[in-house]
Amino acid sequence: MTQAIAPSIWEFANPQLRDLVSYEPGKPIEDVARELGLAPESIIKLASNENPLGPSPKAITAMQEAAKSVHLYPDGGGWKLRTAIAEKFGLERENVVLGNGSNEIIEICGHAFLRPGDNVIAAEHAFVVYKLMATLFGAETIEVPDPNFIHDLPAMAAAINSRTKEVFIANPNNPTGTLVNQEALDRFMDQVPEHVVVVFDEAYYEFLQDPPDTLKYLREGRNIVILRTFSKIQGLAGTRVGYGLAPKELAGILQKCRQPFNVNSIAQAGALAGLEDEEHQQRTRELTWEGLRFYEKAFTEMGLEFVPSHANFLLVKTGDGDRVFAEMMKRGIILRAMRGYKLPDWVRISVGTPAQNERCIAVLREVLA
Repeated sequence: MTQAIAPSIWEFANPQLRDLVSYEPGKPIEDVARELGLAPESIIKLASNENPLGPSPKAITAMQEAAKSVHLYPDGGGWKLRTAIAEKFGLERENVVLGNGSNEIIEICGHAFLRPGDNVIAAEHAFVVYKLMATLFGAETIEVPDPNFIHDLPAMAAAINSRTKEVFIANPNNPTGTLVNQEALDRFMDQVPEHVVVVFDEAYYEFLQDPPDTLKYLREGRNIVILRTFSKIQGLAGTRVGYGLAPKELAGILQKCRQPFNVNSIAQAGALAGLEDEEHQQRTRELTWEGLRFYEKAFTEMGLEFVPSHANFLLVKTGDGDRVFAEMMKRGIILRAMRGYKLPDWVRISVGTPAQNERCIAVLREVLA
């Protein structure tokens, strides 16, 4: 008797998942050490735009204290942290939504506004998670070309149609480090219809010396969400805590879509303390600006094309980014290859400490020789 062949579980899964490419983060130090037989302490990770100074000492102390109470559920409403964030920006607590990293706010926006058949708009070389999340909700992503790696806002406005629910503007953009100025943003916002939510992803906002003012659109009651994070300048990437700023009604919709207790108590404590440590943030800014100048000078001397950056990383054209990534990793330096962003000849390098930056360039010269 012929045995029936059981159907694949894929026959029951959401069809849009078949072609979905999972997000690949920067390779962890532990993985590289294990795979290549290197000592972990000899490896430098310059792949994920992390803070080389680590978190604020005040945040560490606060998290250690909070660890004593991890048998209790966290404050599900994030009262203290949301209040502190609101006060920092002259808003009210009801304007603030906490997330398990700002990535979760992107997902929450999808729960709130996306249905199969809808579309979202993003720049061609913007953060890949926008497309990933849209695909999960059965929505199409319209990727608008970005000449010179800068968001083409007039073209993005022209791409909006009746099925468009969200437009993502990463400013500064990851992985290019480019910035759209206030005038261009104002012109764009004048063209956005009411049925579209504009999501300003400002994960690297704190590194800017003269940042555009997107909060004014919130105060005008426009349908916008501003994403920010404690992962970068705060050095709290491992705690996964970010937030969204939005008009009260829109923020209330997002609150309905988040998981209960989505930001743990240790993360909330560390974020609150780090938010108040202006000295640590300024040290991080100065270290970053110094590092950007170092890399730009080195790349110029090496004759390498690069994109001037407003964030804490640079995109540089090395030729065969996968090979450069692999060869650098063999020598204990983790970079980020950019094939996943349709940039196979480029790598992205995060700013580290001065010693890490110097070692990175020395090894890069060796690999490219």
